[in-house]
Amino acid sequence: MVTALVGSVIAFIVALLVGGLAIYISARVIAGVDDYSHAVITALIGAIAWALTSWIPLIGPVIALIVWIAVINWRYPGDWIKAVLIGLVAWLSALAILFVLNTVLGLGIGAFGVPGV
Repeated sequence: MVTALVGSVIAFIVALLVGGLAIYISARVIAGVDDYSHAVITALIGAIAWALTSWIPLIGPVIALIVWIAVINWRYPGDWIKAVLIGLVAWLSALAILFVLNTVLGLGIGAFGVPGV
């Protein structure tokens, strides 16, 4: 039981760091913000916001996506369009990071804080 708990905690931390890295790359490119810890906290808040809203039947994923973009808009400078661009580039960055980690290196991890990956 302890081994499973430790494994779950490690998987959570790695997935959060990957999600944070994707947001960091995106925020650096789109908004010029160079702060990895800020991106990790944004990933955590975004993941919590996603979890709290995505369960709503039929429209939950749409509401969750809007809330996730709202978190990015709140945490980074710029307007809603910039927040959408940060979200899109973060999603693409997460796909690329996970491709390398899972396909090339053979790990089986996800990205916490970036929806759909």
